[in-house]
Amino acid sequence: MKISYTKIDPSGNITLIVDSFVPREEQSRIASLLMEHEPEAEQVGFLEAPEDTCCAVRLQMMGGEFCGNATLSAASVVMQSIGLDSGDILIEVSGAPEPVKVSGCVLTPGIFEGRVVMPLPESISECSFLDGFDCCTLPLVRFPGICHAIVTPDALTREKAERVIGAWCRQIKAEALGLMFYDKEKSRLTPLVYVESTGTAVWEGSCASGTAAVVSYLAELDGEYASVRLAEPHGKLSAAATYSGSQVRSLSLSGSAITQGKFTALIS
Repeated sequence: MKISYTKIDPSGNITLIVDSFVPREEQSRIASLLMEHEPEAEQVGFLEAPEDTCCAVRLQMMGGEFCGNATLSAASVVMQSIGLDSGDILIEVSGAPEPVKVSGCVLTPGIFEGRVVMPLPESISECSFLDGFDCCTLPLVRFPGICHAIVTPDALTREKAERVIGAWCRQIKAEALGLMFYDKEKSRLTPLVYVESTGTAVWEGSCASGTAAVVSYLAELDGEYASVRLAEPHGKLSAAATYSGSQVRSLSLSGSAITQGKFTALIS
């Protein structure tokens, strides 16, 4: 099978956006093979025809999760392919209950900056994760398609995080789980993301939905509003959230996406 894809760097979270048609049941397998072919890649999304005619495209992530960085990447691909330098587009995205609005502009060929109106969290609560006889209680932010636990730097070692993340994902019956190591004093976020369908755990260069989870949690603590600009391993992301009536009312994320090239791969 000949696969055409664009390799994009959205704040260090290297993403492959596939524009070849790949049947949904084959996407997890193809994604795993593409990530072997492109060792820098942290995730893969597939462009499909949208069901909603108001949307420019559908983005189906490799594990059915939602990803803000991949959404920015898909918007970059679509806007540059149709010659649109700036504006708003709607994208259907896996894990998002409604079309996602992306506002952005092409600064120069291959460099895109945008703002994603993120899906709102379904809940924010304390969750007790089990590891044998040990119990680790962490704030858990549930989004459609992915959950994120907020971890203080001294709560878990990297080695333990890698060991337990798959079991914890299954414990909460999530399609994907992120462990977001958040250092408030340094405004730093180190994300580890596990996708159940592919069995992959990746220390990501940046995580858009994880950044959105952190700002949602902070907005809940504040009771009204929070904003962050977080230094992540390979880039920076900004997010803002408003909170009232016991829930997050608005949530947005801003970042950049740099096209590294368009490629083809022969995948069997």
